[in-house]
Amino acid sequence: MEQQHPSAADATRSRIVLGLIWVEDLVYVGLGLLLSAGALALMVSAFKSAAYSLWTRTFSGQVVGLLDQILLVLLIIELLYTVQASFKEHGLLAEPFLVVALIAVVRRILVITAELAKLPGMAEPVFRRAIWELGLLTVMVLVLVSSLILLQKHQKPPASTG
Repeated sequence: MEQQHPSAADATRSRIVLGLIWVEDLVYVGLGLLLSAGALALMVSAFKSAAYSLWTRTFSGQVVGLLDQILLVLLIIELLYTVQASFKEHGLLAEPFLVVALIAVVRRILVITAELAKLPGMAEPVFRRAIWELGLLTVMVLVLVSSLILLQKHQKPPASTG
């Protein structure tokens, strides 16, 4: 087996790394385009739903669905920001993922809370499950917010005195 000169091996490694970086960038661009298209499509759909419900005077009955769509668009935009930040940094950042998770949890809390008025008329196990889910989601919010605060404190340089 023939041994390569150290500089030739380094050059080969560099070409492989550059190729992998190019593939990573291409995937990030593709994800960004897909997320953008999805967010735009959901926003158009939300506008159509809102306009139709205003036209038919059923807007008050559609508010929960509209809120769900708006929060989903916000979630996708945050995912797009996460992809953008990962593309710039060439690595995954924890903070954007925590924000995405927080938005998803708050979205679910708002939807459950909005539907809670319908639940007492249903079977007790359904109502109980919704209450348990709200409790667990509240704990998740506390954990996610605490994680964000700790992460931000860890990332910021100490303020200088003087």
